[in-house]
Formats: sequence, structure tokens, C-alpha cells
Amino acid sequence: MSERKINRVVLAYSGGLDTSVILQWLKDTYDCEVVTFTADLGQGEEVEPARAKAIQMGVPPEHIYIDDLREEFVRDFVFPMFRANTIYEGEYLLGTSIARPLIAKRLVEIAAETNADAVSHGATGKGNDQVRFELGAYALAPDIKVIAPWREWDLLSREKLMAYAAERNIPIEQKRGKKSPFSMDANLLHISYEGGPLEDPWTEPPSEMWRWSVSPEAAPADATYLDLDYTAGDITAIDGRPMSPAEVLTHLNEVGGANGIGRLDIVENRYVGIKSRGAYETPGGTIMLRAHRAIESITLDREVAHLKDELMPRYATMIYNGYWWSPERTMLQGMIDATQTVVNGTVRVKLYKGNVDVVGRKSPDSLFDEKIATFEDDDGVYNQADADGFIKLHALRLRTLAKKRGSS
Repeated sequence: MSERKINRVVLAYSGGLDTSVILQWLKDTYDCEVVTFTADLGQGEEVEPARAKAIQMGVPPEHIYIDDLREEFVRDFVFPMFRANTIYEGEYLLGTSIARPLIAKRLVEIAAETNADAVSHGATGKGNDQVRFELGAYALAPDIKVIAPWREWDLLSREKLMAYAAERNIPIEQKRGKKSPFSMDANLLHISYEGGPLEDPWTEPPSEMWRWSVSPEAAPADATYLDLDYTAGDITAIDGRPMSPAEVLTHLNEVGGANGIGRLDIVENRYVGIKSRGAYETPGGTIMLRAHRAIESITLDREVAHLKDELMPRYATMIYNGYWWSPERTMLQGMIDATQTVVNGTVRVKLYKGNVDVVGRKSPDSLFDEKIATFEDDDGVYNQADADGFIKLHALRLRTLAKKRGSS
């Protein structure tokens, strides 16, 4: 049975070289209409030029989608992830990974709205994003066709892409001046850098690479204090001023970046089996992680907190590998969210030259009891003599083992 004809494709479109070439390539290869979708996730660059570029390339205005997804991104993806204190391989705050399920969601929604037969993306065949986009698309629209040009065409170098663009009169902005050697991806949670000199893991990232933060050495000599108010595990106000999720992250990025917070240089293990060196700036996320653990430290039961910590690496791997829309991630999210009903209160953080120090925490749901924790007279709340039996019971197996080994 022959594959069905592709009449219309929804393309995740930035207006840059790769996706502009893909737009034309889809028309040439599949003889189809192309609908473009450009997401504003807070990348800090204008997205409207993508509209003009798409029109130049013959896309009808009604087939050009430019969506401001900043609030949805932080509210429905970033905040739920931070309720789990999520980090991948001990360091990475998943700034790229967590954006992909939202883009996949909108791709298939627009495909349904426009009666498109397929969706397409510009992720390469060597990276994680192809997996994330496509697992998301199939989870939400199991019969959708996904077209991944980098796995089909032979335009595998910038020179070939430029030649293709020249042959077909594709408008490509020729920027003057020095071109950045890095491949960069940005959203409200982070900006990432790969490629160029970073491909040598021994080479230090150049100081001029960083966009969002000053170096810790150049940060102000005076510390900055912030009071972060939590409701059900999410920050809802900063220094007493209520803010929306996107406003919270935007503000923390600005203040954190000004204090040299959030720079990271790592080698990570991609899902496809490749080790990849990348650098990241995540000022707001770095503050959020430290502060959330602090408010949980006084509001969560010990075993609940420990179980969350044990499950977190599995949850992080699900997000990194592209399983946001999977039943196992949904199951874990329900458990995580159930723990957050008591995660209310205020955390005070001190930002100073690249460091985030928690210097205060309080909550109406706090389990911290000064009468029990004090080193002063305890008025009978805690009988210290009870610890004798507690220790002996827990030492029983160790003493038995020591005696057996000593007698052999």
C-alpha cells in the first residue's frame, strides 16, 4: 500500500537558514503547502520577522502562526518540573528539553486546525530534539506523519544549504560582522551554547560567549536579597509583589544574571548515545531550584522528601529523553503535585558573585519545631534517654556481624 499524499505540512519555523531551506525543500520534495509555526518562548529575539520571511517565501498570511507561549511554557512545563527539583546527571536544568513538548503540542494542534497531513522540524539526526519533537507528536496525534529533513536530504553542510538557498532565491539574511561560532538555543528558562570551540572539552568557554550573565568576578560587590513567596510549590510573588509565572522567571533571570548566577559547563549523555559538551546560562532556574528545596525542607515529611529525591533522576531522564507526554511521567507528576499542597511560605535568598545562598525560610505549614530541635532544656518534649534503645536496635545487626566475623 502506497503512502498517502502529503498535501499540507506544519513546519516549526524560525526564519533562519535551516528552516527557510526546509520550507522550500518541503514544497519541492512533497509538492505540498506549508504552514509555518513560530513559538515565542521568551528567547529574547523578535519573532515577528519570521512572518515577513514566510510571506516572502509564498506562505499565505492565514497559514502563518506566531504564538506567544511564554506564560503557558512557565506555568504548565517549567513550574511542574521544578516542583520535582529536577536536574539531569546532577547538573543540567533541562532548559532545552522542557521546551520541546510544548512546541510538539502546538505543532499537532495547528495541524488539526489546518487539516494538515504532517508536521516537520529542523532538528538534526544526531541530536535529542528529533526524539523529543517526534515522541511528543506521536503521543498526542498517533497517526500524524512527521517529516525530518535532516534524515532525508543530502544538504548536510552550511555550504550546501547556502547553495540550495541561492539556487532557489530563498531570502537569507547576510549578517555583517563576526558570526557567532556557537549553536545557540534560548527560551525563558535558559540559553544554551554548543559547537565551535566548545567541541573540545578542554577549551574554556570564552568570556564573550555569555549573553545573559556577568561573570562572578564582575558581579556587584554588594549582595542582593530576594524574598520568594510560594503557594503549592510555585513562586507566586517576589519581595511581596504578585507575579505571573513568566514574570517570575523573567525577573529572576534579570536579577540572577546581574549577580553572575547560573553559568554551567558540562558534558552530557545524549539519548542517541553521543556525549555532548554544552554551556548553559540558567540564572532564574538556579535560584528557583535552591529556593524550592529550602521551602520543602521545612514543609515536607522526611520520607516524602527522600522518596521525591529518589524518583527525581528517573523523572529528569524522562524529560531529557522526550517522554513528557508519557503515562509514566504523568503518573509521577500526579504524585509530585500531591506533595506540594503544603509547600507554602517564603524563602529568602542571598545572591552574591555567582552564589545563591538560602538565608531564611518560613511557612504556615512548617514541620520545624523549635521545642524539639533546641539544644536548651527541652521541657520533656523529647526524652534524650530514648535514643539509647533506638541506637541499640539499629546497631543489633552490626554487632552480630562483628561478633560472627571476630569468632571465625
